[in-house]
Amino acid sequence: MISLKTNFMDYFSSNFKLGILGGGQLGKMLLNDTRKFDIYTCVMDASKEAPCNIACNEFHLGDLMDYDAVYKFGKQVDVLTIEIENVNVAALEDLEKEGIKVFPSSKTLRAIQNKATQKLFYIDHNLPTAPFSRFAYTSEIKEAINHGGLNLPFVWKSAQFGYDGQGVKIVKSMEDLQGLPNVECITETLVPFKNELAVIVARNVSGETKAYPVVEMEFHPEANQVEYVICPARIPDEVAKKAKDIALKVSAAYNHVGLLAVEMFQTKEDDILINEVAPRPHNSGHHTIESSYTSQFEQHLRAILNLPLGRTDSKVGGIMVNLVGAEGFTGNVVYQNIEAIMHMDGVTPHIYGKKQTRPFRKMGHVTIVNEDLNKARRIAEEVKNTIKVIAK
Repeated sequence: MISLKTNFMDYFSSNFKLGILGGGQLGKMLLNDTRKFDIYTCVMDASKEAPCNIACNEFHLGDLMDYDAVYKFGKQVDVLTIEIENVNVAALEDLEKEGIKVFPSSKTLRAIQNKATQKLFYIDHNLPTAPFSRFAYTSEIKEAINHGGLNLPFVWKSAQFGYDGQGVKIVKSMEDLQGLPNVECITETLVPFKNELAVIVARNVSGETKAYPVVEMEFHPEANQVEYVICPARIPDEVAKKAKDIALKVSAAYNHVGLLAVEMFQTKEDDILINEVAPRPHNSGHHTIESSYTSQFEQHLRAILNLPLGRTDSKVGGIMVNLVGAEGFTGNVVYQNIEAIMHMDGVTPHIYGKKQTRPFRKMGHVTIVNEDLNKARRIAEEVKNTIKVIAK
């Protein structure tokens, strides 16, 4: 039996302060649950237009990569968490030394922030991942190809600061290298796969660990963004078990606190390879708000406050559709036909509160729940084809 020694009442309707670094949509959805529990929240973001600004108790303007801004903010709270990995880790390290609780820890974040370091971590811990090469600069790749040390095609990834499809490109020819930033990067062998899968693992301070069901992700072919997240994944039970077991091994290796989203490939031979991880609430878990007994956002709070973890199984099949800015539209956002999708069974839109749209910018998502997953997928397709994120 895991001991859960904590005074639950310290957090609720009290002077306790939870700090969140990052004010985007993940933070905004997390705040839905802090408000449910009446937990006092402080958020820092570089933009006063950040979605979190409307829902937190205190909003602080500050650069998440600036040491002084992060350190000063962290000194004002009791527990500090993140909704984006790109934060100043040195400041977090010093805050931890001074007794501020930081989850995920600076050690976990440092291991994950850099994709090259992340890949080396998998190798060191005997965790399955695609073969890769590491480069100090993108410009070194052409020489590696010319000397036979690297073969086309491959996936190029910026080592740092990549997100939402940015910092990733499939390279099939030398011409595809043109225009890539000359930064630290990795190249990965292009893996022929059946499915892209993900598992979210929750772990609290006492070590209690639970995993959500495996989800299947369908990606936009050009933007490299998730279009659909399907739960449960339409895969054999033995493959699902293998994916969940690997995700739990990754969680144990990182010894993280909070949520860890583990993205994986299911190869044509039904092997599972780790793609990458994110130590926070994740796009692949948004469906849990409607489809699960415990949403990923409530679970993150339970984990970082060392509360008992909630149930992770699903109440009903769920599919998430990402709402991204339509190509050709930049400016004040309009959600065209949103009222039409709300006539459909089991459909719930989530609007993130970003006033300006641009092509492929994440502006919201829609969850579709149904006892029949195939029917949910058909409705999701209808949703995708009906609602448009355009500009005035």
